[in-house]
Amino acid sequence: MSDNSAIPEGETGFDSVLAFTIPGRNARGRIVRLGPLLDTVLSAHDYPAAIRNLLAEALVITALAGSLLKDQQAQLTIQAQTDGGIVELLVCDYLDGALRGYVRYDAERLAGLGANPSLYALFGKGFLAVTFDLVSTKQRYQGIVPVEGDSLAEAVESYFAQSEQVPTLIRIGARSTKGECVAGGILIQHLADGEEGRERLHVRLDHPEWEHVAVMGGSVRHEELVASDLSLEQIVWRLFHDEGEIRVEHEGTLTRGCRCDEAYYRSVLSRFPDTDLAEMREADGLISVDCAFCSKVFKIEI
Repeated sequence: MSDNSAIPEGETGFDSVLAFTIPGRNARGRIVRLGPLLDTVLSAHDYPAAIRNLLAEALVITALAGSLLKDQQAQLTIQAQTDGGIVELLVCDYLDGALRGYVRYDAERLAGLGANPSLYALFGKGFLAVTFDLVSTKQRYQGIVPVEGDSLAEAVESYFAQSEQVPTLIRIGARSTKGECVAGGILIQHLADGEEGRERLHVRLDHPEWEHVAVMGGSVRHEELVASDLSLEQIVWRLFHDEGEIRVEHEGTLTRGCRCDEAYYRSVLSRFPDTDLAEMREADGLISVDCAFCSKVFKIEI
């Protein structure tokens, strides 16, 4: 994995989120580039290239959207499911800067699709659920949209437009080679009066402020998003240097977020009746629990 040696000291490289606002356009954004963290998540399973790329895109989207959360312990979950599709389940979540993700798929049917299957070939008529769990208010917000278009990013853009009434642009880039995967992305939104509070402007996808920001942001190249020698600050500057003011803030380092442990699984199993536990036990008297996210197998005595 390439390091950040070519990035200016103090600027943002791998596995971190950079927040930015453009006050003069009532816009905010997030930009991220995943490197070593992405390799770690993908290494839990022997995913083929098409699934690696799909999960990489989903993890970048989850990092971008999850970093919009303000509350401690607030969680974002993105889950795509199909009825009879090749990808049976894709799930990623974000909790306080910790990311995890997993894909369950039909390997035999996938092998017949070729190297670069379309989103429709993978999902068919699937749907995407975006869920925000806010601990401070004990509220849950969920929106469900079809998995349509050329990418997961388009489906999430539809979620923000329909469920949040926020014009949103998302661009993703990924580069995968043997033993290394890098993926980056940018999310930009139009919010009345900037990042916080106050009444929003009327939501219009053709609002002049949004049209300008969307054109500028949409000009980002995939090569820029995955370039190991280009800081996230430099990308934002390239896109919006003509604006009167750009504010940036480092949102912190991202980590792998699998939260499995033996104590947790024991507490879950303790809720089952003895008859069910007896059926789960193997010849050695232990119950095997397999974590799909990290591919660890826990032997639980209960």
